[in-house]
Amino acid sequence: MAEQRDAMIDQWAAWLGDRLTSSNTIARSTVERELKLILDIIIEMVGPYRRETKTVWFDVCEHYGRVAAARGLAAGEVVEEMQYLRGLLTRTLSPVLAAMRARAGLAIMMRLNSVLDKGIAVAVVGYTDALVATLFSQNGVPATGADFDESDIERQLEAIEEQLASVTRPAQT
Repeated sequence: MAEQRDAMIDQWAAWLGDRLTSSNTIARSTVERELKLILDIIIEMVGPYRRETKTVWFDVCEHYGRVAAARGLAAGEVVEEMQYLRGLLTRTLSPVLAAMRARAGLAIMMRLNSVLDKGIAVAVVGYTDALVATLFSQNGVPATGADFDESDIERQLEAIEEQLASVTRPAQT
């Protein structure tokens, strides 16, 4: 899966198409960076670090939902984007999984689907939290002109990347 990461990112970004550029609040490069991070974490979630990366996975999914709200997407579009990733992973991994013993391939697909299902739910929660925060930022009064600070989003992505690296890098002795 790691060898095909960049090709999968290109396919996912191509499928997203205008959704990546429809918002003037979040740059395409920022969304693509997040797509790469999501895929990097999924790679770890089906490997030996799956328990250690669980928290990182939930953090990145919640962040993805919040960024989707900033991009102006509907909640269903967040789900649709993550579901496309499921299909992309299935198509990409199917030749590899078909060559494996049936039990091993099935176990990987079940784990991957479970990871994605939980990620979709957390992304929708992140989206909803961001939407509520935008609509009712002060004592239930809708906020006017809620702007998103892209540098803050970049810092959050950097923190999640560092969190992933700290979990997956070998311990220094």
